[in-house]
Amino acid sequence: MSRFRERLHKGYAQAMELSGKPLAAEKSRYQQIRIFDSVANGRVLVLDDVVQLTTRDESAYAEMLTHLPIFEHGKVERVMIVGGGDLSIADEALKHKNVREVVLVDIDGRVVELCRKHFPSVNARAFKDRRLKIEIADAFEYLGRKEVKARFDLIVGDRPDPIGPGKALFGETFYDRIKGALAPGGFATFQTGVPFYQPREITEALNELKAFFPRSGLYLTVVPTYVGGFMALSWAGKGARLGTPAGIRRAAAAFKRSRIKTDYYNPAVHAAAFALPQWIARLVP
Repeated sequence: MSRFRERLHKGYAQAMELSGKPLAAEKSRYQQIRIFDSVANGRVLVLDDVVQLTTRDESAYAEMLTHLPIFEHGKVERVMIVGGGDLSIADEALKHKNVREVVLVDIDGRVVELCRKHFPSVNARAFKDRRLKIEIADAFEYLGRKEVKARFDLIVGDRPDPIGPGKALFGETFYDRIKGALAPGGFATFQTGVPFYQPREITEALNELKAFFPRSGLYLTVVPTYVGGFMALSWAGKGARLGTPAGIRRAAAAFKRSRIKTDYYNPAVHAAAFALPQWIARLVP
């Protein structure tokens, strides 16, 4: 039986046993793409030898980056997704009836094509939804366009680790462009690494967010195949703050009214996500 081994973190590796032959193994213009079925984690997407998504635990990532800020905001109509070519984030955002538009901007159209073919359980509904617009473009360049200024109520940074084509989606200039594209009262959410193995990423990202946004912070989720335990999700906003008692109550009421079905997110998890273990709290500047 063949096996995939990921070595993202120095001195540590995770291995997955494949079930059957790989479904895709090719190099696009930007990165190496692998898709396969695994024995323990369902179907898996790997980019440049780093696990991006498994059908078994994608909900813990996609739902927390979308539902948490949407329910607290209360009036999200336009969403932009940076990256996200598997469309798991888009699928969650489109569950909200008040969302009028979801714009997904991914630099690698081949990822989108392959994920449409091989991950229907994750994205089939999204591809059929007329509110979805897919831009095959550099998200950094897209965020600099005049027509997106103050356009989006939520921007989700579903970016990879800062390697390969994802390098431009980190740093001060990127966050400045995110700020420019956010509507008043809007939020941006980002994956910010696994604190256990990537502690510096949290401190650096939050310092950069503080330089551009009056409000920012951290909350947590747990995605088993993003090895290391907790995964840090950072957020930023121009006005309101995420995770306040009033915001959490508002989100709980909105979730109940919505009747949206989830696998990970619920109001209790929403509230608990802002409770940081001491060793993570010390990483927050």
